Amino acid sequence: MARRKSKAKQEEELFQGLAGMAMLGGIIGTYSVTRSWQASLVVGLLGVIGVIVIMVVIQQKRAERLKRSGIAEIDKMDGVQFEHYLGHLFRSQGYKAEVTKAAGDFGADLIMSKDGKRIVVQAKRYKKNVGLKAVQEVQGAKAHYKASGAWVITNSNFTQQAYELAKSNGVRLISRDELVEMLLVMKEKLSASKKSGSVKTSA
Repeated sequence: MARRKSKAKQEEELFQGLAGMAMLGGIIGTYSVTRSWQASLVVGLLGVIGVIVIMVVIQQKRAERLKRSGIAEIDKMDGVQFEHYLGHLFRSQGYKAEVTKAAGDFGADLIMSKDGKRIVVQAKRYKKNVGLKAVQEVQGAKAHYKASGAWVITNSNFTQQAYELAKSNGVRLISRDELVEMLLVMKEKLSASKKSGSVKTSA
């Protein structure tokens, strides 16, 4: 079964499609006005150059965001380090987060609570896409720990089967794109608190 494309990949393909349509429209439009294929090809070439420039800028901005998020450091972590890092991440969001013991965790790597609700989390520090097993395990952990929510978090993505099973079982899947957004928010909070702390110290 086909794997779901990341949000970034979907946006890139959409932009490429729209850019292609715009260039084709520009060539046809120019020819209909000038009746010159030479002028039309010049317009088309300028359009190609413009699209390349825009795509390079988009890629640079995306690379900067990824660097700021620290996702590259997560990619180098082992599973246990990733679990503890997620605990730190969710504590910054106001959760109480406890990393379970490595053996006999009953399918939950973290147990989190906030506003009277308990959430069990499976953490998957993977290079490949996460499949059905993680969704099945966290669903079992939800029942075992009497939790109200079940999440699977990865620095990668999920297979289409995993998305379908998660949807039918009410399991939240947090893939690389959403994790990067969470990391950026945490980094911004830390930066803001450091700045406010330095202002108070100087005052």
